[in-house]
Amino acid sequence: MLNIPAGIRTLLIINVAVFGVEILGGADWSVEYFALWPVGTSAFEPWQLITYSFLHDPVNPFHLLFNMFALWMFGGDIERVWGRNRFLTYYFVCVLSAGLTQVLVAYWFGSPTPTIGASGGVFGVLLAFGMMYPNRTILLIFPPIPMPAWLLVTLYGLFELYAGVTGAMGEVAHFAHLGGMLGGYLMIRYGRSRR
Repeated sequence: MLNIPAGIRTLLIINVAVFGVEILGGADWSVEYFALWPVGTSAFEPWQLITYSFLHDPVNPFHLLFNMFALWMFGGDIERVWGRNRFLTYYFVCVLSAGLTQVLVAYWFGSPTPTIGASGGVFGVLLAFGMMYPNRTILLIFPPIPMPAWLLVTLYGLFELYAGVTGAMGEVAHFAHLGGMLGGYLMIRYGRSRR
């Protein structure tokens, strides 16, 4: 399967399968039980801190497509270096830290809406790529500007911070993205300090 490492292949298959279930009529119950609902609402359950990452907007297939493309594009080299188990542990730490960040922000601002999508984990993977391969050139799709990976990650992080603080693109969980990056950064620093 295009030389995709086992961990990423597993994540791709599960996300696509869950998306198929959502399209076939499971979107309402899947969001009710598995999306990440704010703490304090009757719908919140602890497992949602992980399960939300497997759900995507069934009306917008690009939500899933962009997340899975980024996971494949940036995660492959990382998993080949770290191995499957370490990569998956890292990914789910990022998902968890993104979920915790989103829950705190939603509680702080009183947001009643649930969160879905793998973006928190994907942003953590993007951060790891930028730290491991800082000088690798990335060519953006739009606009088609080449830049080193460290600059792409930095600009993306700053944009997410700006969008989160200003409320731009209000339906996007910008602080979850930042939470995924923060969890990934802390895990990488912890791993380096142990070595």
